[in-house]
Amino acid sequence: MSTIDVNNLLAQMRQMTAQVRLPETAVKAAPAGAGPADFSALLRQSISAVGRSQTEAGNMAASFERGDPGADLGRTMIAVQKADLSLRTMVEVRNKLVDAYKDIMNMPV
Repeated sequence: MSTIDVNNLLAQMRQMTAQVRLPETAVKAAPAGAGPADFSALLRQSISAVGRSQTEAGNMAASFERGDPGADLGRTMIAVQKADLSLRTMVEVRNKLVDAYKDIMNMPV
C-alpha cells in the first residue's frame, strides 16, 4: 500500500465522518502550530467513538422495544444505520491496515 492510498483512505474517512455529523466521531483538526497527529491516539479515539455509537444505537433500540414514550422509530433507525456504517468503516480500515502490514512484512530488506 502506498502513501497515496493511506492519504486517500483517511480523506474518505473524514468525508464520511462529516456526512454522518456525529460530534463524538468527528476527527479534531490539529492546531496550525501543532506537530503531526499521533496515529495511535487517533485510532484509539476512532475505535472508542465506534463503540459509543454502537452502545447509543443499542440503547435507543432497547428503549423503542420497551415502548418508552420518548423513543422514536425514525431516530432509532438512523442511529442504528449510523452505528452500522461506522462499524463497517472501522472494519475496512482494519483490513487496509492489515494488508499494509503484510505488504511491509513481505518487502525484501
